[in-house]
Amino acid sequence: MSRLQGTVDEARAEIVRVGTSLFARGYVHASAGNISARVGDCHLITPTDAALGFLDPHRLALVDAAGEQIAGDRASKTLTLHRRIYAAAPTARFVIHTHSTHLVALTLAGVWSRDDVLPPITPYYVMKVGHVPLVPYHRPGDPRVADLVTARIVERAASSTPIRAVLLDRLGPVVWGPDAATALAVLEELEETARLWLLTDRRPEPLPTHALDELRSTFGAAW
Repeated sequence: MSRLQGTVDEARAEIVRVGTSLFARGYVHASAGNISARVGDCHLITPTDAALGFLDPHRLALVDAAGEQIAGDRASKTLTLHRRIYAAAPTARFVIHTHSTHLVALTLAGVWSRDDVLPPITPYYVMKVGHVPLVPYHRPGDPRVADLVTARIVERAASSTPIRAVLLDRLGPVVWGPDAATALAVLEELEETARLWLLTDRRPEPLPTHALDELRSTFGAAW
């Protein structure tokens, strides 16, 4: 087995593990959502309409650097978005998109602001998630979403407050990180903060400025 094939196989197993975990804990349902991993110049992504809780590693779509599929079932319709995130965020190696209940509900109830869908109400939200902008509604798989997400990534990177996630209006979060564990941590903290915000009828005050300054200076929080 070549070194690349071994890496691809490891990425396949990781995507299946993450999908199973998300399904078991209620973060995904039916065939909603998708997961991808960057492997060298290639990308592995869940197939279109795949149920994330019951993935077959051999049916995951393998796509080359030019975006051409070279193995597996037909790639998710959000492939363009995933590829553009990897291009705009060079440290990203794992991307997760879910239709997590509380985050979709947040877009229906009304986000805190279009630049920050949730206020900085807990220290771990500030440290693990950071700024999360809202992306206006477009149909699932619309290639224009990739342009909007890329613009947000570039904009935040230029202001030295890089983002790890966006929230698609009525569709849910897209999160990314250097590995599966980091991306999962962002998703979990984001969804739980949305749940807190909605359960408290969206009344908690944000952390005060001095607390945010302390988190930035002590932990390097990108806020």
